[in-house]
Amino acid sequence: MIAILQPLVPHYREHFFNRLHEQAPFDLYCYDGADALKKQNMSAGSTAVKQLPAWSVGPFVLYNPLRFFNRNYKVLVLMLNFAHLSTWMILLLKPLLKQKVILWGHGISVKRYVQEEQQPNRLLKWMMQLADATWFYTAKEMELWRQVIPDMNAVALNNTISEVEKIMLQPAPDKALLKEKYQIHARRVLIYCARFNETGRRIDLLLDLIAETDPAEFAFIIIGAGKYKPDFSSYTHVHDFGAVYDPAVKQELFGLADLYFQPGWIGLSAVEAMAYGKPVCTFKRTEEVLQCVEYSYIRNRYNGLIFENMDECLYLLDHLPDEEIREMGQQARMFVKEHLTMTAMVDNALHSLHEMNH
Repeated sequence: MIAILQPLVPHYREHFFNRLHEQAPFDLYCYDGADALKKQNMSAGSTAVKQLPAWSVGPFVLYNPLRFFNRNYKVLVLMLNFAHLSTWMILLLKPLLKQKVILWGHGISVKRYVQEEQQPNRLLKWMMQLADATWFYTAKEMELWRQVIPDMNAVALNNTISEVEKIMLQPAPDKALLKEKYQIHARRVLIYCARFNETGRRIDLLLDLIAETDPAEFAFIIIGAGKYKPDFSSYTHVHDFGAVYDPAVKQELFGLADLYFQPGWIGLSAVEAMAYGKPVCTFKRTEEVLQCVEYSYIRNRYNGLIFENMDECLYLLDHLPDEEIREMGQQARMFVKEHLTMTAMVDNALHSLHEMNH
């Protein structure tokens, strides 16, 4: 039997758990409640979970590890997070517990990425050395750690979203028809679709771009809500749709856009945009512009654009030929099809779990 620990299950993760459960039954424990989802402007998934009592102070989490000891769990999938004090307890007692432990996480801090790329975190290194295997979100972080622990037992799950296959099955939209329906007639339409819950998203750069572009030439579609959301009402070329959960509406809005634009903190929204066949535009990761691990999916001038600065951003968005945008969009969809399907993510996890059981 397998036990998996998570803080909560957002909607974009539910298909992963549901499909994994069909082939490798497990108990899923969550230590955060519905309030945490609301706080992060996320909708809940419909996966069955068991609540796990936990106490947190700042970043530190102490959950009740006894739940994992008094059942017949052979494999525990815990979080690769050095602030989880109970996980340390389990890892240190592992020789006595006769349980295999898989750690699942980014393997690197989004906020300290530039430093940790050069100098990986020692506490995470120790955790991974105590565990039996590690699940990384993406291949980039796994390769970084393989340079530090060459013989580590690790797999990159290739983190993706629940609806990805469904999005890719949709027929090509009639862009002209959609532009007419939504009365958006600009030569170049950019779409932003992410929660405004994180300062790292660099909404200041989004506002700079909006202010610098000609409303006759450019239009911006905004999807998302959150406490850091600015008021876009003074810009005639911004079309703000708030939080959109209706997949049909979302499909149309992505369908009439040319490019996806999110200046920073780009994560799974890159996967969604690529599945819709939109090249992903963002800024280069630096200490000022933070990016999540899924940033490594973007290949400059292949399936997206990575700008060095605002001048380059303005120039390329204005001068890029339509044909190149179309090509990058096709390559974005192909990249998802080849690397980022939910089937592939589930298979990567299953392969690792089967190894644990033999």
